[in-house]
Amino acid sequence: MILELSKYSLRDYFIRGFQECRTQTLELLDSLDEETFCCQAHPDFSPVGWHLGHIAYTESLWLLERGAKQACMFPQYRKLYAADGLPKSERVKLPSIEETRNYLNLVREKVIDYLKVVDIEPQEKLCRFLLQHESQHCETACIVLSLISTPLHLPPSPLPVNPSPDMIKIPAGEFEMGSNSPNALDNERAAHKVYLDTYFIDRYPITSGKYREFIEFGGYEKAQYWSDAGWKWLQLEQVKHPKYWSNDGAYDNHPVMGVSYYEAEAYANFVGKRLPTEAEWEKAARWDERANHSRTYPWGEQEPTQEFCNCSTSLSISQTAPVNAYPNGQSAYGMYDALGNVWEWTNSWFDAYQGFEYYPYIGYSQVYFDGEHKVLKGSSWATRPMAMRASFRNWYYPHVRQIFAGFRCASD
Repeated sequence: MILELSKYSLRDYFIRGFQECRTQTLELLDSLDEETFCCQAHPDFSPVGWHLGHIAYTESLWLLERGAKQACMFPQYRKLYAADGLPKSERVKLPSIEETRNYLNLVREKVIDYLKVVDIEPQEKLCRFLLQHESQHCETACIVLSLISTPLHLPPSPLPVNPSPDMIKIPAGEFEMGSNSPNALDNERAAHKVYLDTYFIDRYPITSGKYREFIEFGGYEKAQYWSDAGWKWLQLEQVKHPKYWSNDGAYDNHPVMGVSYYEAEAYANFVGKRLPTEAEWEKAARWDERANHSRTYPWGEQEPTQEFCNCSTSLSISQTAPVNAYPNGQSAYGMYDALGNVWEWTNSWFDAYQGFEYYPYIGYSQVYFDGEHKVLKGSSWATRPMAMRASFRNWYYPHVRQIFAGFRCASD
């Protein structure tokens, strides 16, 4: 990631970044029809069209209205697209695709004009936030599309199979957790030292083939593998397999995807292991023991590409890959698939690091420090490179299984 830039190159960096990010967003918009655009596929998720409109609204609010002190161009959209404006169930009455495209384009034109003349350095933190905000909402849009229709696309060419099931030993010691990078969001700050005793963690995420063993053994019918909360959830939901499950053996070496925290926890109990803590996951993913520092990405400092991980660089990436398909992306400890493919549940509650200061508003992270959200680490096949790094923290309720989530196990 380019972190130290001159004022001129920083301006150019953000203009180019906003343009490239929007090209991919419009590619997503162009793939939709009006029915899909407005469809609320699940009560907990807004329609794809709302997410796209919210991107334009947020950009306009923070850069144009509050930054450039310009009047709101579309005041009629304020209640519709504000995060706290309407319940999700009332977000289905949306402007058309063409009106939304016009909204996105007009706001973006004004934003680029503003970035060309404003003192760019004071805007750096906000610009980095907004690029990631757009990326995150487009990933959520991909989740909604998968809830509407869940086609599976086999890899077009042979890829590595049969990953070894071994675990990695992570020696006791301190490491630096979190990040002070300009890209770091409020909940990643501040970087701090954490000491961990020796532990073991899976080299790869749990594959569909390994998870099938749990299903076929009757894991969804045996209470002994489930926590009390997990068993109560299971009796209510009556599910028998992950959300995005396929019995096609071609996916046996892909990570299992669409599991709740409770399902991940039950599988870990089934194999006599446990889920890693957030700190355990992060140390295995980014600590370089020889260099005595934490890497931005498992493999080092090069930005995520298809050389290192299965991430979203275009709509052509629309499914998981085998867990050992990216040897160049492994961490210093030899952990594969830490970024890309699927988010990974940890056994940690989402909470603030010492010295936390909310940014840019209290509702982004702080309201979720409620002891009810579990941390997920990594990223998925639908995550854009701008929102990928080993310190990134995602969070969801433990019952949520609609997201592109999997897991790996740990032990003492």
